[in-house]
Amino acid sequence: MNTEIEVCIDNLESLHNALSGGANRIELCSSLALGGLTPSFGMMKQAARISSVPVYAMIRPRQGDFIFDADDVLCMLDDIQAAADSGLNGVVLGVLTPEGEIDMPAMQTLATKAHQLKLGITFHRAIDQLQDYRVALEQIIELGCERVLTSGLASNAEQGKDILQDMVKLTQGRLDIMAGAGVTADNGHEILKHAKVKALHLSAKSTRPSLMTQASKAQMGHDDVDDYLIPVTSSQKIKELRVTLDK
Repeated sequence: MNTEIEVCIDNLESLHNALSGGANRIELCSSLALGGLTPSFGMMKQAARISSVPVYAMIRPRQGDFIFDADDVLCMLDDIQAAADSGLNGVVLGVLTPEGEIDMPAMQTLATKAHQLKLGITFHRAIDQLQDYRVALEQIIELGCERVLTSGLASNAEQGKDILQDMVKLTQGRLDIMAGAGVTADNGHEILKHAKVKALHLSAKSTRPSLMTQASKAQMGHDDVDDYLIPVTSSQKIKELRVTLDK
């Protein structure tokens, strides 16, 4: 089965792990714990140097909702330029209105910039917060996006597989539907079989201990975050998913 596996990462160590695990495409972020924010210019440049597969940068200037004002959009335009200047292949974005619709003027501005720079576009899981995904899919196609990342409006892709299946039928090959959120080796094959999507998206989360030997009571962030436990992508989890898909 020729299934694309896209892996979202927020550090360069994870990029190496994703590649060794068999990722076909990378979603490059910062702060995956917040749902993924825009990576730094330096991280974009180094990812482009390292990666042997396409890399798409998340363009999301802050955590929270997907309602962005004029300053945010200007920031996003600069970040799209940075992605192109870094040698990346595409961008991942989405802008909504308070009423749960796609903010088409803002999205058109951002999409036009990306197209001018010959960057591919993925519309991200903002679609899962919309009031009418059928209308949204047509708008996303109109914007010239290559694909949409979605959990089928559910908390995870396994629960949303019926909506994912409907999305595939509605788009009829005009847009790639990529299933993401909670995808693992245990459910990936069933999601594919049921929904007929051709791409899966996952983070393959794991952790490793810090290399620090000097212990300290100083806390760098929230009290519930262990500074001596480093979040990284597991190459093994990606390999396990690939094995189940190739059966």
